[in-house]
Amino acid sequence: MRPPWLAAQANFWNPSGTSKWNKIEHRLFSRITQNWRGRPLETYQTIASLIANTTTTTGLTVQCELDSSLYPTKIKLTNQQKESIPLVRHQFHGDWNYTIAPQVE
Repeated sequence: MRPPWLAAQANFWNPSGTSKWNKIEHRLFSRITQNWRGRPLETYQTIASLIANTTTTTGLTVQCELDSSLYPTKIKLTNQQKESIPLVRHQFHGDWNYTIAPQVE
């Protein structure tokens, strides 16, 4: 079984989907930003390549691949569907930080 997904609020200062309290993400995204500084981000492949070629002096390497799958948009959940999501709010800022457990079928 896969581990639960950790979700956190993203804001203006954080890349989408990242946690402002996760120090690893801060170190990683600062390096990615340095790596693509001054380069035109014209295609998704360019972005994925620059991310994948990011390293640090302490040995961090990054794996990145482009997911070209098509995903449906503008899906509306009913209140019942929303309530059925196995969401556990964290003690600190539970509106922004929560764990979603995988659903077993």
